[in-house]
Amino acid sequence: MHQIEMPAQLAQKLAMTLRDAPDLHRAIVACLDGVSVAGVFVAEDQADRLYDQVCAALDPIEDAALIQRLEALDPAFLTAVIRYGLGHAPIPHAAAIRADLARVAVAPVMRPDPNGTAFLPLPSDRVGMPAFSDRAFDAWFTGQRAPDLPADQPFYGYGLYGEQRSVYMADQYRDASGPEPRSRHLGIDIFAPAGTMICAPLPGRVHRLAYNADPLDYGHTVILEHRTAEDLPFWTLYGHLGVPLPGLAEGAEITIGQDLAPLGDWHENGGWAPHLHVQIITSLLTQTGGNFFGVGHDSLWSVWSDISPDPNLILRLPDAVFGR
Repeated sequence: MHQIEMPAQLAQKLAMTLRDAPDLHRAIVACLDGVSVAGVFVAEDQADRLYDQVCAALDPIEDAALIQRLEALDPAFLTAVIRYGLGHAPIPHAAAIRADLARVAVAPVMRPDPNGTAFLPLPSDRVGMPAFSDRAFDAWFTGQRAPDLPADQPFYGYGLYGEQRSVYMADQYRDASGPEPRSRHLGIDIFAPAGTMICAPLPGRVHRLAYNADPLDYGHTVILEHRTAEDLPFWTLYGHLGVPLPGLAEGAEITIGQDLAPLGDWHENGGWAPHLHVQIITSLLTQTGGNFFGVGHDSLWSVWSDISPDPNLILRLPDAVFGR
């Protein structure tokens, strides 16, 4: 393989490919895979500049529709797709973050501690289970509790990381890239009674506090920023909460195990059965508010799983709670 001598030629080729593409993401990967097959190597620094070069190659008049589509997308995500298409890690430092998380000390993410409690795996295709957004779920879940389980023993349910969910097929989970919805879950869900206290599994600081009020969004949300031993930043997101505790403010330092907020009920958590959505984020891309993608495209799972790796890196739950 040889390093490409004229990146502008590749940018022009990619721009031409995107002009009439029904699915921009798939078109990027297909075009760049062809480059790799041809034996051309594009260095990482060139890959990181390629999206800007593609934009510069577009004609403001002839390519107005494509420009509008691209402007509606996250440019950092498109760069991650480009990196993936060229054979590089989508997020350069994601592997180092995963390695660090595998060895750091963590605290339970809620109280009572999920480890050691009675549990039920909740794959979204479980026979007879109402949807998580169906009010009938609460009564159904309560009915799954073993009748001989002591009243003071917690009973938690677990929604799976990486699974396809039909609830995410609605238009709000599609974007200007094409027809494919974002349908694969980027977090782990822990179903527990509203009011259950959510705690910080790692030390850090409060990055954002937000109330994401759209139906089937996160409701009250906390995003914490952390640092690895090598000072690489990463974030953890806690969604479907109640009102965060008094004194919790953006920029505040957080100690390991510190209480953050109670678990929210239907009226405040986005319209879901009470549960915690917990997610690791290795790059916020260009998202600056108090929200972040909680589901990703199935066809780009290699990209999304680099952006949001398995939260069990910090939850440390046994495979049995996920039905494995």
